[in-house]
Amino acid sequence: MNMPTVFVSHGAPSMALQPGAAGEALRRLGRRWSKPTAILMVSAHWETQSPSLSIATQPETIHDFFGFPAPLYQLRYLAPGAPALAQRAAGLLQEAGIAATLDPRRGLDHGAWVPLRYLYPEADVPVTQLSIQPQLSPLHHYRVGEALRPLTQEGVLIVASGSLTHNLGEFRMRSEQVSPYVKDFQAWVLDALEKHDLCALIDYRKLAPDAVRAHPTDEHFLPLFVALGAAGARPVHRYTDEVTFGVIAMDGYVFGERDAVPA
Repeated sequence: MNMPTVFVSHGAPSMALQPGAAGEALRRLGRRWSKPTAILMVSAHWETQSPSLSIATQPETIHDFFGFPAPLYQLRYLAPGAPALAQRAAGLLQEAGIAATLDPRRGLDHGAWVPLRYLYPEADVPVTQLSIQPQLSPLHHYRVGEALRPLTQEGVLIVASGSLTHNLGEFRMRSEQVSPYVKDFQAWVLDALEKHDLCALIDYRKLAPDAVRAHPTDEHFLPLFVALGAAGARPVHRYTDEVTFGVIAMDGYVFGERDAVPA
């Protein structure tokens, strides 16, 4: 069974209780597809020096945030782990010359379990998590995804979770007015993806409008490159372009299924 590859913007942790347009779009995607055999989740919130994969059999729900309403800390996403998938992925990375390690304890941080609550609310699909390397380049992350591409033909759904824009210094809790630079960055990325202009995307810090303002640091943009590498030349469709808090673009992309975009 072939599966698409997905990039999601996971937003603030409060998305777990307030789905917004992005969460509702994820719900529709999850209902549309056949259930994958397992999920490989790449989250911006697990940072390591080299790729690491969780082999936990029952991944814990990590509440890696503070200062939010108490009900958020009561939520659990109790999907089974996917240690066999983690080992398979590690093997593919090593075959590509990318050293990878296995972590027996790592659970699911909010970059993973918040979007998964909407994609597969019954938590009945095994899941493992893959780390990112913020000290390394977008090209490294593309190559990680490229090495993992065979998984998409084995029934595995690769979900890369970050944020299309992520400038928390400009976060405005009650703002409904979208900053113009956010719209410009959204449009530039979509155009580059549709043209499959990988060179421009990899060099986004120099070429994209207001890239440093959109991403003062890289970590929330890097998962996109894992999704790109895993997708190869497959077509892309944006399933949502919601913007929250004035500056957090929630754009999500599906690679490899022409009719997967929710109405």
